[in-house]
Amino acid sequence: MKAFYILIISLVFAKAPVNAQEFQQDVLSFREYLGYVKKYHPLVSRANLEIDKAQAGLMEARGGFDPKIEVDFDKKQFKDKEYYSILNSSFKIPTWYGIEIKAAFDNSEGIYVNPQNTTPNQGLTSLGVTVPVGQGLFINRRMADIRQARLQLQLSESQQRLASLEVLYNASLAYFSWLRHYNEVEMYREYLDYAKVRYNGVLKLIEQGDKPAIDSIETGISVKNRELGLENAILKLNKARLELANYLWINGTPVEPAENLKPEINLMESIPEVLNTARSGNPEEIIAGHPKLKMLETKIEMLNIERKLKANYLLPKIDLGYYYLSEPSQFDSFRTEDYKIGLNFSFPIFLRKERGALKLAKLKLQDTQYELLQERLQIKNKIDAQITELTSLKKQSGLINNLVDDYRKMLEAEERLFSFGESSIFIINSRENNLISAMIQQISLENSFLISNADLFRVMAVNAAP
Repeated sequence: MKAFYILIISLVFAKAPVNAQEFQQDVLSFREYLGYVKKYHPLVSRANLEIDKAQAGLMEARGGFDPKIEVDFDKKQFKDKEYYSILNSSFKIPTWYGIEIKAAFDNSEGIYVNPQNTTPNQGLTSLGVTVPVGQGLFINRRMADIRQARLQLQLSESQQRLASLEVLYNASLAYFSWLRHYNEVEMYREYLDYAKVRYNGVLKLIEQGDKPAIDSIETGISVKNRELGLENAILKLNKARLELANYLWINGTPVEPAENLKPEINLMESIPEVLNTARSGNPEEIIAGHPKLKMLETKIEMLNIERKLKANYLLPKIDLGYYYLSEPSQFDSFRTEDYKIGLNFSFPIFLRKERGALKLAKLKLQDTQYELLQERLQIKNKIDAQITELTSLKKQSGLINNLVDDYRKMLEAEERLFSFGESSIFIINSRENNLISAMIQQISLENSFLISNADLFRVMAVNAAP
């Protein structure tokens, strides 16, 4: 049975059916692993909700321009007398520039109706507009809410991208840790086998009288050291596998990887392509499309809208209204002398509240502009620093590879000398210890190179390859 098929059997909580056809291999490649994280991980799905929230906010803001029907009916009957019966109904249509169109029908009757509310027997219809000629004409709260809600949608897209990126980054670190400890386990297993073969060979030579008995102690110590190293490496591998399981989800179900599932071994060659870090050669293009900078630019636009709105509050509030009046049966015969007009005016004398709000809006805008400048510089420097680190780690990796080859050649030469009786177990163990130390350093440097690529991926905030 394939290893990843076993992975499906070992579900922690069976919440949803899992398609076993998706998993039919012994090796879980890094590209495929990131694909599952992007598709199924709940934190990535949660990040996508930010866009849904912004769309809901935009719908709410557009509701400020919804037409509205209003009906107000008030009637009083006492001791067989109809004191009054007052009906006020209207249909309002708000428009973009603060102008409000209103159609109304009023009907009032009774012996105690206020004379100004008196209407003809059939009632009274009206049609007109209210126009703000001061505050609220070119920008008002409804207009600002719509514009800011549209910008919030852009802001949420950048936030969603950054949140998903953080999940992919942490998932990558978990995979690299799994790969590192897997390589260490494989190395200790290999050299444990060598130590056991050497130990059995030395026992035979001792039986034949070709080697002293003390050599069995020396080779036995080597076997025990390899067993101890292997057990410690297996413990670390199991912990790394459980950490990896935090990011493996299928159809809403957490999945625990099988013990015999293997990571991708030659990841150093493909990692720049998978994480898209090969694009680092054009930092200006990366900075221009960076989601964190896009977020700050969007915030600046939103704050600028707020600044304009606060500045508009410095204007006097002047609302002009004109309504054409007519009886329902005579509405088609236009009479210019039948109308109702109104003027509303208000203006604070000192404007302290309005001037203070405007100053705060300007300071917030200026603060965010400074933050954008600093963030742009920091991102550029982080990209340059990460590229420098990757270059150095690649050079160190080449050096350690040569060093491992040299240690391996020294060990092989020492084993040949031992077969001729010209060396000792002590020297062979010393050579092998040096080789193992170099290989552990080699694995560590490979892990550092992979993490550095992930750090560059995080700083660049680019999309991982599909």
